[in-house]
Amino acid sequence: MNPSLSRRQLLAAGAAAAAGGLGAAALGGTAHAAPAGFPTYRYLGTPFTKANLRYNPTNELIFPCIRGVYDKISSPLGRYYLYYAPHDAPGGICLAYGDSLSGQFTEYPNNPIVSNVWSPHYSVSHVSSPHVIWNAANSKFYMYFHGENNTTRMAWSTDGVNFTYFGRVLHTGVIPGSTETSYARVFEHAVPGLGNKYVMVFMGVTNGTRKIFWGWSADGKTFSFDPTPLVTPGPDGQTDIAAPHLLKRNNTTYVVYHGNGGDMFLTEVGNSFDREVHLGVFHPAMDAWPDRGRAAAASFGTDGGVQYMFYEAGPRLDGTIAVARAV
Repeated sequence: MNPSLSRRQLLAAGAAAAAGGLGAAALGGTAHAAPAGFPTYRYLGTPFTKANLRYNPTNELIFPCIRGVYDKISSPLGRYYLYYAPHDAPGGICLAYGDSLSGQFTEYPNNPIVSNVWSPHYSVSHVSSPHVIWNAANSKFYMYFHGENNTTRMAWSTDGVNFTYFGRVLHTGVIPGSTETSYARVFEHAVPGLGNKYVMVFMGVTNGTRKIFWGWSADGKTFSFDPTPLVTPGPDGQTDIAAPHLLKRNNTTYVVYHGNGGDMFLTEVGNSFDREVHLGVFHPAMDAWPDRGRAAAASFGTDGGVQYMFYEAGPRLDGTIAVARAV
C-alpha cells in the first residue's frame, strides 16, 4: 500500500467508485500479502443493490456462498450461483445468478428457495446461513443451512434451485454444553485415519462465547464431531469468532473466520486438524461503506484466473453482500 495514502483513503475511494455495484476501483499502491502468503483482497463492489431486491424482508443480508455451476448442470441460469439469506425472522435462503464474479447478479424471482416453514419437516422462526457443495459422485448439490440457531439442516438438489429436504446434520446435542451450532460450511478434505471425504467447520457457543468446532463425514450427510474447539478466540484478542471457511495453501490447511472486532482472522489447523496456529488478521474491515467496520463470512471463487472473495459487509443485522478481488 502506498505509504502516502491512509488505508481509509484508499478503501473509501474504492467504495465510492463501486457503491452502485461491481466496478473497477482504481486504488493503486502496493498490495501486501495476507498471512501465509494469501493474497490481499481489495473491495470491488456489491453484486446487486440491496434496496432493489424483491425479497428483502428485514433489510439485512448475510453469509454468501458463491458457486460455479456452468460445468455441473445443463442450461443454468448463469455461470455462477450466489446463495445468501437474511438472518432475522423469517430469514429465507435466497439465490442470485450471474456470468462473472466481477459483474452484476440477478435476483432469482421466486426467492426464497428455502423458507422457515417446510411442511412436514419443520416450522421455525428463521432459516439462514446457506452453504452449498457439489457432490460429483451423484451429481447433486448439498445445501447446509441453520434454523433455529441450535440446528443445522441439509437439503439436496439436481439443479441448484429446487431442493429436497434431507434432515438435521448438526445440533447442540453433539457438542456438550453448547447452546448454538450454526454457520456451518462443508468441504472435501480427507483427514488421515478418519476414512472421511468431507469436513464441516461451524460456530458453536459454549460458556457464552463463540468458537470454531469441526466434524467429519464419509458422505456429507452423517457426521461425527469433535467436542473440543478447533479454534478459540483468545489468541486473536477476540471474545467471539464465527463463520469459518476452509482454505488450503503451502501443503497445509487453514481456517479463516471473523471476530467480534470486525476483522477476519486466519489460523492454521493442519491437514489432520491437530494444530491451532493463529496467524493474525486475514482481511481487515474497511471503515467506509459497505463494511463500516465489519467484514465477515467469506466465500471464495475464481473467475478467469482471478480470485474473488464474497463476504458479509456491515454491522450485524444491517449488512449486505460485498465482493473483493485479489490484488
